[in-house]
Amino acid sequence: MTVKLGPNRYGKAETRLVRVVRDGTTHHIKDINVSSALSGDMEEVHRTGSNAAVLPTDTQKNLVYAFARKHGVEEIEDFALLLARHYVSAYPSIHHARVEIEEYAWNRIPGRSRHSFVRDGGEVRTCVVHHDGDGRTTVVSGLTDLVVLNSTGSEFHGYIVDEYTTLRPTTDRILATAVTARWRHAGDGERPPYARVRECLLDAFAQTHSLSLQQTLYAMGERVLTTWPQVCEVRFALPNKHHFLVDLSPFGLDNENEVFYAADRPYGLIEGSVLREDAPDAGFAWE
Repeated sequence: MTVKLGPNRYGKAETRLVRVVRDGTTHHIKDINVSSALSGDMEEVHRTGSNAAVLPTDTQKNLVYAFARKHGVEEIEDFALLLARHYVSAYPSIHHARVEIEEYAWNRIPGRSRHSFVRDGGEVRTCVVHHDGDGRTTVVSGLTDLVVLNSTGSEFHGYIVDEYTTLRPTTDRILATAVTARWRHAGDGERPPYARVRECLLDAFAQTHSLSLQQTLYAMGERVLTTWPQVCEVRFALPNKHHFLVDLSPFGLDNENEVFYAADRPYGLIEGSVLREDAPDAGFAWE
């Protein structure tokens, strides 16, 4: 019986890249997901384990970050072409390169600042109503997955440090989260419009110079409560969508807060509620 190697390819899937372009005080966000798949002279690696023709997938990841710093990222088609052509021209063993890019759009939060964004795709609007035979009613409005990002205006330092601490303090970081917020109304009568409460959340996020995500959480809840007396409590779950600065020094490149790795896990999860001192008891586990 004769056995032969069939079609094959290898690559690096879903390299997340967030690039911040700083045009003075106006920032622009490019948020993409890059996957590469290469094929060519792969007979020996499959038959004998010789890696002489293999470009490590880790190198493919590094190329994405380095090329983003060297060439920028404008049209994703052009960036994909740049990478694919490099793979085939620079490495004789690679005969075919497939590069796939997904782009996640961000819109500037209007009228707030030049470095605050809300991601396209939209959040999910929610509500929960409790009512019992004694006439008790609780109305809770909310939203989930409202993804927001500040490309500056966020710090994190002064925390507990011990022998297990590796996180470095920073006075300038990306702050991003996917907001889940639920606000309980003081009664079942007049309620503030959903869009206006959402606006309060965005305003507070954009206008708070944050020293911690906890501080931002409180500012968002406080803004809703001070603007709308019909709301008596706001509860939040804010996953910290970490963005880590990529070390480009091995490639002879600097990186002044421009090229980041967007990590999806593990992530910090910040939860809390902000309520009026005289807020009535919900009477229900209202989540």
